[in-house]
Amino acid sequence: MSLRIYNTLSGKVEEFVPLNPPNVLIYTCGVTVYDDSHVGHGRSLIVFDVFRRFLEHLGYNVKFVRNFTDVDDKIIKRAQEECTDFMTIADRYIARYYIDMENIRVRPADVEPRVTEHIPEIIEVIEKLIQKGYAYEVDGDVYFSVKKFKDYGKLSKRDVEELLAGARIEPSEKKKDPLDFALWKSAKAGEPAWESPWGKGRPGWHTECVAMIFKHLGETIDIHGGGLDLVFPHHENEIAQAEAITGKPFARYWMHNGLVTVGGQKMSKSLGNYVTLREVYTKYHPDVLRLLVLFTHYRSPLDFSWEKMEETLKAYERLKNAVEDAELLKKLKITEDTEGGTHPLYDHVKTFEENFYASLSDDFNTPEALAHAYKLVSEMNKVRNQAYVRGNVSKRELEAYEFSAKSLLNTMKKIFGLMEDLYPECEPKKLVEKELEPGRVLDTKLVELLVEARNIARKEKVFKIADFIRDKLKELGIILEDTPAGTKWKRKEGA
Repeated sequence: MSLRIYNTLSGKVEEFVPLNPPNVLIYTCGVTVYDDSHVGHGRSLIVFDVFRRFLEHLGYNVKFVRNFTDVDDKIIKRAQEECTDFMTIADRYIARYYIDMENIRVRPADVEPRVTEHIPEIIEVIEKLIQKGYAYEVDGDVYFSVKKFKDYGKLSKRDVEELLAGARIEPSEKKKDPLDFALWKSAKAGEPAWESPWGKGRPGWHTECVAMIFKHLGETIDIHGGGLDLVFPHHENEIAQAEAITGKPFARYWMHNGLVTVGGQKMSKSLGNYVTLREVYTKYHPDVLRLLVLFTHYRSPLDFSWEKMEETLKAYERLKNAVEDAELLKKLKITEDTEGGTHPLYDHVKTFEENFYASLSDDFNTPEALAHAYKLVSEMNKVRNQAYVRGNVSKRELEAYEFSAKSLLNTMKKIFGLMEDLYPECEPKKLVEKELEPGRVLDTKLVELLVEARNIARKEKVFKIADFIRDKLKELGIILEDTPAGTKWKRKEGA
C-alpha cells in the first residue's frame, strides 16, 4: 500500500516517493523562543511527531530536523522589557519548551539547530545570492530581489503583480522594491549583532531555515512542513532563496497543518487568545491533547475550547478502559469454552489494523483511523458487557479480548504516542514537574491504597467508612465506578 500525501506545491494528493529511499529527509519550522509554547504550536508539533512515527513504521529511515529561532525582534523586545540579554530569554524558553515537549510526548528531533549557532552558514547563503545577482546590499542591509526569481508565488499560488499592488516600503527600509525581503539587518544600538561582509548585523528570518537545511539535510529534501500560516511569505521566501542558489527543487513535498482557532479566530499571542501547553497538560492527561489533535484532519482548522477537551477526555477514557478491562475480566470467574472455532473478535482486529493503516496512508487521515479504532472498541465492549452480565468469562472470550486489547494498545502507542504509560516495558512516563503548578496531580499509589481500603470496608459491611472514602476521593477529583470485575477509578478535570 503506497503512502499518499497532499503536496501544497502541486495542490494535489500525490504518492510519496522519497528522493533516496528508504531514507527520508524532513524539516519543520520550530518555535521562536520568547514565550511559552501554546496549543497552536502544539498541534503542529504533535502532527509531525505522529507522521514521523508512521513513516518509521512503514520502514523509512527518517532524519528529522526542527529549528529554534533564538534571535528575533520579539526576543529582543522581551529582553529589553526584563532588562536582560536576548540569550537569557532564548535559553529560558528553550528549557521550558523541552519540558513541554516531554509532557505532551513529542519526541526530540534528530537535529535541533539554533539560528545563533549558524551565523557563518547564513552569511554564506547571502553571499551566494549576491554573487548570483538575486540580492543587493544597501548601507549594511541586504535584500532579496523578488522580481529576479521567476517562480516566486508558486507555493502560495500568488501573482507577483497582485502582491505588488498591495505592498509598500516602510520608512525604516532601504529596499528597492516593496516585495523585496531582508536577508541581513544592519546593527541597531542595544541589539545583538555579528560581524559580516556588510558590517555588523543579524540575519533576516527567512534566510535562517535555508542555511540550516543546507547544512543538516542538503540542497533538496523530501518534506518541508509547518503551519499553514507559514506558506506565505516564509516558505515562499525560503524556496526563492534556495532554488535561486541551487537551481534544484528545495523540497519535493510541502506539508502544512491547519491552524488552531478560538471562536473562529486564529490562536496567537498577538491577539492574546492563546492557551499555553502547560496550562492544558496540568489540567488533563497529555494524551487528551494528542487525541484532540488527531480527531481533526491535519489540514483542517481545529477550534479549541475547554468543552472540547472534556469531550475528548471521555473519548480517551473509552480507549483506555477498553485496554485496561482485559485485566478486569481476569477477575471474573473463568469458565471452560462451550463454543468452538475462532472468536469473532480476531476478525475485527484484522479489519481494524488493515483499515487503520489504509486511512493513514491516504493523506494521513487520523480521524478516519481513529474511527476504525473505536469500531474495534465497540466490539470489545460487547464481549466485556456480556461477561459482566453473566458474572463469568470463557477462556475463548478472554483470550480474544486480550488479543484485541494488545493490538489496540500497541497501535495507539507506536503510531499515535497514546497510552505510553499503560503496561510499559520500563517505568511509566510521568509529567515533568519542574516549573509546574504544585498540588495538581494526586499520587496514583495513594489513590489505589484508598480504593483498596474502601473495598475492605465494603466487604466488612462498614459502609459509613466506605462512603466516607468515596466522598473524599470525589472531592479530590477521583471518580469511582463499581463493576462486577472490581472497582475502577478515573480522574476528573483538574485533578
